[in-house]
Amino acid sequence: MTIAWMTFTENGFRFAQHAASVVGGSVARCGAELSLRDWTAQQFSTADALIFVGAAGIAVRAIAPHVVSKTTDPAVLVMDECGNYVIPILSGHLGGANDLAQAIHAACGAQPVLTTATDVRGVFAVDEWAKRQNCAVVNPKQIKRVSAAVLRGESIPVYSHWKIAGAHPACISLVDDPSQAMVCLSAKRESADALLLAPRVLTLGIGCRKGISCAALETGFVEFCEQTGVLEQAICGVATITLKQNETGLQEFCTAHGWPLHTVFADALAQTDGTFTASPFVQTVTGVDNVCERSAVFVSGGSLMQTKWISHGATFALACAPYHPDWRWKHE
Repeated sequence: MTIAWMTFTENGFRFAQHAASVVGGSVARCGAELSLRDWTAQQFSTADALIFVGAAGIAVRAIAPHVVSKTTDPAVLVMDECGNYVIPILSGHLGGANDLAQAIHAACGAQPVLTTATDVRGVFAVDEWAKRQNCAVVNPKQIKRVSAAVLRGESIPVYSHWKIAGAHPACISLVDDPSQAMVCLSAKRESADALLLAPRVLTLGIGCRKGISCAALETGFVEFCEQTGVLEQAICGVATITLKQNETGLQEFCTAHGWPLHTVFADALAQTDGTFTASPFVQTVTGVDNVCERSAVFVSGGSLMQTKWISHGATFALACAPYHPDWRWKHE
């Protein structure tokens, strides 16, 4: 986690330096190099967490122009300059602000002041559980609906494509039918109404013609997602053959989605275990009978989930890495 500390007084600066030596991060003094506005703008877009050692009002006004969404905003915390209290004020669960407050408490003794309702009541927090299970929240507005039901003491029906280890919280009931679920843990769009949690476990394998454009790949990918129901948020990277590593369109496509591009040599793909859709033409061009399926399996280290799908001069396939969710949901 990249942490940026902002201080306003000499006492606060000294305290932040001590705390940062334990929990990490860079320490700045207001106005020393950048104005508060410029520092906040820079760190809000690059850091995982911002910690203001000073008045909460200053922090609120500084971050206000930059707040967008609980799924993308960094953690923001406020501390007094004596290190008595640490208060998460933004992205407590998904951004990790509450966990960071606990880490600061362990390192420096500052008392965490948690204001999120589920933490105050000590009940199951679905967004914190999602974070600990490496899930992207596809429709974050549904978090409020689930949390409200938990706080009312209602039973929350959960569907999962994977077996979830451990004993589930008392408020959870497991269901086999995703249409009956309030929460769905899946890499595909199983329900129109449930809170969708997409584990970041899929590798998208791509084969493509020479000189393919980013626009063609994007069009094909949109159709692929519509036809298969796959959640884009479950994809954590793209795989292809080394022969295609310099394809500008493919590079631009990966950059646009924020995915790393992994390339694999033909001989390694040929030795990948599994049953794949063979193509004599692809064999002639690349030296291996299939690129999209084999590369996805090779890079993911898992199993093929979606076989070859052809569109707009590209082939797409999906492989799923081993995934073992459990019921951990709070700081331990």
